[in-house]
Amino acid sequence: MDVISNFFDTVIREIGSIYLVSRDIYNILGTILSIIVIHKAFYFVIGMFFTRKFKPAKKKHKYAICIAARNEENVIGNLLDSISKQDYPKKMLTVFVVADNCTDNTADIVRSKGAICYERFDSEHKTKGYALEYLFDKIEADYGRTSFDGYFIFDADNLLKSDYISKMNDAFDSGEKIITSYRNTKNFDENWIASTYALHWIRSIRTNHRARSILRLATNIQGTGFLFANEIVRDGWHYTSLTEDRALTADAVAQGYRISYQDEAEFFDEQPTSLKIALRQRLRWSKGHLLAFAESGPYLFINIFFGKKFLKTNWNKENKKKVKKGFRNRCLSILESIRHRFASFDTLVQLTPISFINLCRWILVSVLIYSCYTYANGINNLDLFGGSTWLSQLLRNIFGIKINMEASVGALFIGMIVTIWLRLLYRIGNYFNNIWLAVYLFIVEDARIKKISFWKKVLYTFTWPIFDIIGRYTTYAALFMDVTWKPIPHESKVTIDDLSKGS
Repeated sequence: MDVISNFFDTVIREIGSIYLVSRDIYNILGTILSIIVIHKAFYFVIGMFFTRKFKPAKKKHKYAICIAARNEENVIGNLLDSISKQDYPKKMLTVFVVADNCTDNTADIVRSKGAICYERFDSEHKTKGYALEYLFDKIEADYGRTSFDGYFIFDADNLLKSDYISKMNDAFDSGEKIITSYRNTKNFDENWIASTYALHWIRSIRTNHRARSILRLATNIQGTGFLFANEIVRDGWHYTSLTEDRALTADAVAQGYRISYQDEAEFFDEQPTSLKIALRQRLRWSKGHLLAFAESGPYLFINIFFGKKFLKTNWNKENKKKVKKGFRNRCLSILESIRHRFASFDTLVQLTPISFINLCRWILVSVLIYSCYTYANGINNLDLFGGSTWLSQLLRNIFGIKINMEASVGALFIGMIVTIWLRLLYRIGNYFNNIWLAVYLFIVEDARIKKISFWKKVLYTFTWPIFDIIGRYTTYAALFMDVTWKPIPHESKVTIDDLSKGS
């Protein structure tokens, strides 16, 4: 027993002896991670006041509208009705729906509304990406993918404002190749779960889309409500992972495309109201996020340093042509290179699982190595309410409890427990800090958010931070779980007329 005891004593002391060095590395890494996301603070400020505006289009472009639907008989008709009410010329729009592994009346409803419907049955390949791949192959066979100038992607539960396509056409006619739009929520007030999603989409608009569009960078596509030029699918649709939107975003940026945002084009979708379904969806998002990082991360990283020299496909052939000689063209070429490199960096930061990196360094240094350090050196004036959040500072000023303990096994366990407690205190403080973002969103987006009672706004303000908590822990779980795609049920009977009356 003495041999075993001495062995563990030696090992713990050796681990503890590297704490001061590891703490410095921990802090340096934390500083680096803070620096690489500091530009988001500038995005937030820009998004508070500005968004990109587009001049009225000179040309009406020809578009295909693509919808992947699985057992969506409850909502698909309302989407198609909102499309038929667009103020855009009907002859310039063709609606395609892939009824994907449907066992209900989705296909019949689609055809009764005058849309073109392809039915697909494949139990092995179930993701939305595979359904879109099938649909684009069918369009190529029957029409030719280049017969349409651009393609819209919608989910079956979406609803479009009557000027949606006209506003998106303004952005497309300006020369933008990939454009996303304002995502609103038709069941915002159904329960607190739906409200967290709704506020998340609005946060993305205010803190990401608006600024990136102004700066001509690349914002991120988020599942539905976006438009792209036919050149994107010249060779077909190949984004079949759990989150085809993340894969498309990362690949587009890697190829040199910018992804713009049209604030005046507004659509609505339905958010989950079941916690079980929300957790399932968020787990899929997290897994797809990690897969996109693994697949496109290396190319984005290379682009930061080498620009467009190593594009992995021939997507953007025009950008690879030699720039004409002349001072002005050389300057434009330099600016485009800077833009592309920064957009690659920005997108890579989005995809990098920073929350998991932070968890790993905290467990290794703050919990394990620090605990070993306290075993050998004891605890000296450790503040029970340490931390930088306002909650920590308040409790510290009120109580000011310090922990001191001589070196021992007890110090090891107390050091570990207090470290975990301080992490929990930090998270609680951050929770309350994040509440203010919901207050800001309710104020600045009041004209567009569905009219709800004051007390529901108060409730949703306090429950809003749960969205990010779920995202953090599903990221941890997704690293170790085998995640499969499952459809999200849509039941809302809300129509675009109902939303127009309520606005």
